[in-house]
Amino acid sequence: MKRDLALQFSRVTEAAALAGHKWLGRGDKNAADQAAVSVMRSLLNKSEIDGEIVIGEGEIDEAPMLYIGEKVGLGGEPVDIAVDPIEGTRMTAMGQSNAIAVLAAGERGCFLKAPDMYMEKLVVGPNARGAIDIDLPLAENVKNVAQALGKSLKDMTVVTLAKPRHDKMIRLLQSMGVRVFALPDGDVAASILTSVPESQVDMMYCIGGAPEGVISAAVIRALGGDMHGRLVLRKDAKGESPENIAASEWEAQRCVEMGVEHGVKLTLQDMVRSDNLVFSATGITKGDLLDGVTRDGILATTETLLIRGKSRTVRRIKSTHYLDRKDDEVRQLIQ
Repeated sequence: MKRDLALQFSRVTEAAALAGHKWLGRGDKNAADQAAVSVMRSLLNKSEIDGEIVIGEGEIDEAPMLYIGEKVGLGGEPVDIAVDPIEGTRMTAMGQSNAIAVLAAGERGCFLKAPDMYMEKLVVGPNARGAIDIDLPLAENVKNVAQALGKSLKDMTVVTLAKPRHDKMIRLLQSMGVRVFALPDGDVAASILTSVPESQVDMMYCIGGAPEGVISAAVIRALGGDMHGRLVLRKDAKGESPENIAASEWEAQRCVEMGVEHGVKLTLQDMVRSDNLVFSATGITKGDLLDGVTRDGILATTETLLIRGKSRTVRRIKSTHYLDRKDDEVRQLIQ
């Protein structure tokens, strides 16, 4: 993938972050998400790529823009794209920390194509690569990672999502003496924390969205970490209500149509097949990974994490934006 595309993709997540930030604390997560989706799609369509959205806002019948299978770009290098215009729409709407705008792009066929469903995820950094196996009990994985890192269990930190489905797991790890950080949302950012030197996070485990799982796999591969995943039917993640059973039947059928299996271990190589990729994330609200957007009149600042997988180059970009100088279409969404 051409080097100059990396900077172009960072501009896409910056604009999405600015658009989402416009709705910060206003209680309308759908409006924030729509603004970020619109500006991200606009800029992707102005890029010199032959792009296809392989992980996006959902199926075509539920997502008018950035839907799975949508073609974007002016033409050029073939690129598969995984997007989460706002990871943390609720956090943006409520003014909470750790909301980010995210994009991963790779060569054609790079990313696992899976339905928009749940995924069980287990993530570690480079120093524990090869020490995880999602088919083993979580407690055994934590012990194996601790051994690989040369740590005692009381010095281990695991991050997860604060969801009822994780309550039993959190109690188990805490009973072992492990420190557990439970975040409201945002497992892409949580996954990255396992693989950046300045973080104290040793492992991420959760059951969250499959789209976020594939995006996490992209950045973890670029950073040299390790990840296992497993597609999970809604009834198995959230209980056997009539609605969840019906959704699970649809998910199972979509898995068959897309050639993937639910309930089966996915390695990092299964989810992301090449190092020739770019990952970009821009902070919307201040968090553990990135600073959020700040505004002062027509000026705004952003912080972006930009990673090229092939060279394993990691950049943190601080940008100042003159909002009144943006293209008309973008300016209407961010000001």
